[in-house]
Parts: sequence; structure tokens; C-alpha cells
Amino acid sequence: MLIKAEGIKKYYKKVRAVDGMDLEVRDGEILGILGPNGAGKSTAISVISSLIKPDGGDVLFKGQSILKNPGGLRRVMGIVPQDVALYPDLSAAENLKFFGKLYGLRGDALQERTRGVLDLLGLNGRAKDAVKNYSGGMKRRVNIGAALLHHPEVLIMDEPTVGIDPQSRSHILDTVKALNKKGMTIIYTSHYMEEVEHLCDRIYVMDNGKVIAYGTKDDLKNLMGGDDIVSLQTDRASEGFLKDLRGNLKVRNADQKDGSITLMVQKDCDILSDIFEAATRNGIMLKSLDVKTPTLEDVFLYLTGRGLRD
Repeated sequence: MLIKAEGIKKYYKKVRAVDGMDLEVRDGEILGILGPNGAGKSTAISVISSLIKPDGGDVLFKGQSILKNPGGLRRVMGIVPQDVALYPDLSAAENLKFFGKLYGLRGDALQERTRGVLDLLGLNGRAKDAVKNYSGGMKRRVNIGAALLHHPEVLIMDEPTVGIDPQSRSHILDTVKALNKKGMTIIYTSHYMEEVEHLCDRIYVMDNGKVIAYGTKDDLKNLMGGDDIVSLQTDRASEGFLKDLRGNLKVRNADQKDGSITLMVQKDCDILSDIFEAATRNGIMLKSLDVKTPTLEDVFLYLTGRGLRD
């Protein structure tokens, strides 16, 4: 196991930002940490990367405690923070050279690494422009580049696509995939489920400082027992209609919000005729009906009862 977190805790006064988290990172994988804002993702990776000390627990890198010896991890780690950390009056090339020198790069090696990172990020054409004149997406790419100059073994990315344009977002996701194919281990935090689903080999779901589920995408979806999701749009809310649906033995769960009802039903069962009969009985008009297999968002709602972007 490359990295192993064991019961890590971090409290801020009465707030339990991370509350007894266990986590394992395997060599060569993209590990996703998924959760809403305030779930504890950023605090967790700050502890895992040795940037802050936990109030309890430990983190092992290749079997060695980073609390006792953080240098082993720090030398081979790159960190992409959630907030852009660049000098706005310097150009992209100048920013990268500055951070490269912090990693001990000099001379031809620094020049070569800077050119390589700019090329990887598609920024060679704007390398001499001041970062303050860049779009949000371009700044994010330079921010990622600063973590790549020393060819890290482990790359930690904390919500690297927040607030950027679709083109830059697509480029960043492609870059993450390409780096991983070359053997880089990546820890990727996000509250964008589609990103985590697209990128990650395994996923940890966090909420209120705790890991509430983990596994592959299929593992997480199987937590719902292979059920189907049926979404209904009705002309009005009706407690009688909802009661009938909840009383159906094929329905495992039914939630109503205004004129929208979401059902969890046994996979591949014949539920449609039952729904139409219940609607007729309660004088409800069905405006739309959709049946789908569970997504990661459905899994999260199943586990927590609220959406990721609340």
C-alpha cells in the first residue's frame, strides 16, 4: 500500500472536520474523494499530505509514519491547492521557474521541465504573458503545472476544476488521465460527481468528516441493491398517491418534492402499470416518467438524503 491513513482526526474547536478517517491509496491508481462542500475533503488531504498535523491517528507512506518523517512523502509529492497560488504579475514561465527552484531545479533541467510542463498544459503560446491576464481556466492549468515540475510520484489535486470554462476543464481531466497512464498516483477531490466517475479507479465518499462509503463505482452502485430509479413528474403533489406508491411491495423507497417523485424499485420489475393505476386512483396526471440505473448522485442521496451541492 502506497499511502494508508489510520483513524485520522482533525478538529477545529467544536467542528469535527475529519472524524476517524481510514483510507488507502494504491500505487498507480486515481483515487477519488467525493463529497459536498464542508464534508472534510480538503482537511483530509491536508493531513494526508503532511501540511497539517492531525489531532489523532497517523498516515503511513510506504509503511513509514509521515508524522515522524514527512520528508519521504514531501520529496515525491505534488500538491494542487483548491485556491490558485500564483504570482499574478509574473508570466506563466516565470511562475513555473520560481516553483521549480523551490524543488531544487536549476539551469538546463529547470528550462527543460518548464518547457515540458507548458507544452503538457497547452500554454506555450502564452508562456510570456502575465498570469493576471489569464482566464480562470488558464490560471488553474499553471497552478497544476507548478506541482508537476519535479515529476512527482504522487499528485494530490483539491477540486482543480472549480469555476472554470468547459474547455479548460476538459483539458485538465485529459491531463490527469495522461499523467496516470505514465504511472503517476493521483488523489483527486471533487464535489463534481461526473468528474470522479470519469477519472477514478476507486472512490471514497465523505460527509460530515466521515467516510460513509468506499469502493469502485460498481461497488458503490451495488449498495443500492441493484435497484432501478424511477423519476415521475406529476401535475401536483399528492399524499394519497405517495402513500399508494410506498405501499407497493416493489417499491423500496419513495420521496416527493413538489411535483417530482423519485422511486427506488426492484430491478427489471413491472412497476409501470402499478404507477398508472395509483395515479388514476388519486386523480393525478403523470407529466413524465423516466427509468434509469443508479448514478453516483443517486448513491449519495441514498446514503445521506441530500444532494452533493447543498
